[in-house]
Amino acid sequence: MQAAVEFYDALFNDTSINKIHAEGRMTLWAGEDFMFALAEPFDGNKATVGNGTMLGFNLNSSTEVEAIYKKGLTLGGTDEGEPKIRSGRFSAYIRDLDGNKICLFE
Repeated sequence: MQAAVEFYDALFNDTSINKIHAEGRMTLWAGEDFMFALAEPFDGNKATVGNGTMLGFNLNSSTEVEAIYKKGLTLGGTDEGEPKIRSGRFSAYIRDLDGNKICLFE
């Protein structure tokens, strides 16, 4: 959990996404129209990556997509698709330290 929180703290540093809660088993970040949380599972079992699950962050510009994509790789995330136009939108894909797939798009 600590490594995951550190990854997302660093990933969201210098963006409009801010940590709003960090207590107990949950840490939350928020943007203008959304919240994102990391939580230890309620059932006490080990957290696992959801197969076919993807989290998307709608960002303000292609510059921000590129910057967060590069930062994610620097922080130890893995590439799942470099920044480019897909389906009419500028987007990039990474996996976090636990293997969760993240879409960054504008």
